[in-house]
Amino acid sequence: MTFEISARQILRRKVRQLRNSLTQEQQHLAAQTLCQKLCHHPKIKTAQHISLFLSFDGEIDTHPLIQALWLQKKSLYLPVVHPFSPGHLLFLHYTPETPMISHPFGIREPRLNVQSVLPVSQLDVIITPLVAFDAQGNRLGMGGGYYDRTLKHWRNSGSYPIGIAHDCQQVDALPYEDWDIPLPEIVTPSRDWNW
Repeated sequence: MTFEISARQILRRKVRQLRNSLTQEQQHLAAQTLCQKLCHHPKIKTAQHISLFLSFDGEIDTHPLIQALWLQKKSLYLPVVHPFSPGHLLFLHYTPETPMISHPFGIREPRLNVQSVLPVSQLDVIITPLVAFDAQGNRLGMGGGYYDRTLKHWRNSGSYPIGIAHDCQQVDALPYEDWDIPLPEIVTPSRDWNW
């Protein structure tokens, strides 16, 4: 067990360094390409309630996608750490006017407002961040397990998760744990992976 946790930490560090080494031009091109692909994705075209995230630490930039989805009149939601249920996420409605705060990890998130919360079961699409992924749909996150808990019952909820990443975040194989939830689809600028 210690070996696997250690291997996961080493892999996280390595892939985070890779994505942080991308130039601004590479980041920009990746974000624009991904935005175009996702705006034409069948699940997103028919979705009304979409959760995504604000990019952090070299993650593929979601700002072009957010702007494009707002233009399409989609309702967007951002994850917030649940204040009363440790290790879980809430999803809050996100508009250009949403009051934002800085999370202790340095991530911007909406100020908690219970009137803005949408239950996970009512999200049509959950655009999911990840640190690394493999060709079997396994996802390595930041290590908190927030998305694994959120996606545990996605097949019965009606919410469809899509992981997004830079191409350099693909690895040959990930150390896998029982609680890890594989994704049905991961989209990178150059490829769509479906399982």
